[in-house]
Amino acid sequence: MLIFAAMPEQIYSPFTDFTFSNRKCFLTGQTLSTEEEKIQVFPQWLMSRYQLEDKPFKMLDESMATYKDIKIPCSAQINEAVLEPLENEIAAAFEIGYEAIKNLDDLKLFQWAGKLLYGIIFNEIQTGIKQQHAQGEEFNISESIIHKFSNLHLMLQSLNLPIVFEDFKPYSIFLFKVDNNPEEFGYRDEINTLTFSLRIKDFGLIICLQDNGANRIYHKEIFDKIKNEVLHPIQFEEFCGRVFYSAYLFNRLPEYNVLPAGDSIYIEAMPLRGISSKPLFDDWMNKIYGQVLESFWKNWGFLLLEIIKNPEKPMSFLFNPDGSLINGAMIELPH
Repeated sequence: MLIFAAMPEQIYSPFTDFTFSNRKCFLTGQTLSTEEEKIQVFPQWLMSRYQLEDKPFKMLDESMATYKDIKIPCSAQINEAVLEPLENEIAAAFEIGYEAIKNLDDLKLFQWAGKLLYGIIFNEIQTGIKQQHAQGEEFNISESIIHKFSNLHLMLQSLNLPIVFEDFKPYSIFLFKVDNNPEEFGYRDEINTLTFSLRIKDFGLIICLQDNGANRIYHKEIFDKIKNEVLHPIQFEEFCGRVFYSAYLFNRLPEYNVLPAGDSIYIEAMPLRGISSKPLFDDWMNKIYGQVLESFWKNWGFLLLEIIKNPEKPMSFLFNPDGSLINGAMIELPH
């Protein structure tokens, strides 16, 4: 008698036919009973803590939404079984701060940030489809962006499917202790490179969601020097600028094999080197890095000309000219 292993549940791929309707759960694709079956992309506890509900949130097409406007269709069952427990665990850790987050499973941080970023992507795509249809055009989006977004969506299904990442992590995570103003909410994302940062409470968190750990290796030397320090906010933003810029320089599109076996779905990463002999990152240009820093340092008003006065050595609040570390507590700038 033949016994067949139960096939794992089906992976949902919304990007094959661009299903971004409010009648389908964003995570599983199951049909919802009503278009009102939605959840907030920015969790309620976070919005309440920083009074974000009615604050403006700028979309890619320059239009403005409010934080509470940004929602995604989600089945009540998935929300209750999968997302709420994750949300509660993250909220409890964030409430305590750095020490609790350091002890969290980093896969959970990835899933949490990934759900948030994917929720924004979902809203951007919905808006794009509506706008182009209104002009009688087909919705148009680059193949490489679809590739990244659909891989992120695949990884997010580790929330509800028995997905195993085979000897790799799809992400790079950097966590620091930061001497923040407790009332400040510092959030940033770049959806084209799938990079996310959050600076609140006594910590700063940066996640590259689709790089298979490449940015973590790229910044290893600097990260190792500063990871145990308490950073001034401007120091965190400097490192943040470095990571957002390197995520832009990262020139590979990770490829994966998806292998159902027994009750599990194994995801195996193809080597990033692939068949290309060129380095994984394009050349670092200090002038462009200076422009990134200018926007990350907006709170302190430093201008590009000051930042790259010496084009060989852009301004730094992390390191002295001799390469020694600057003590964050000695930096005298308004927080």
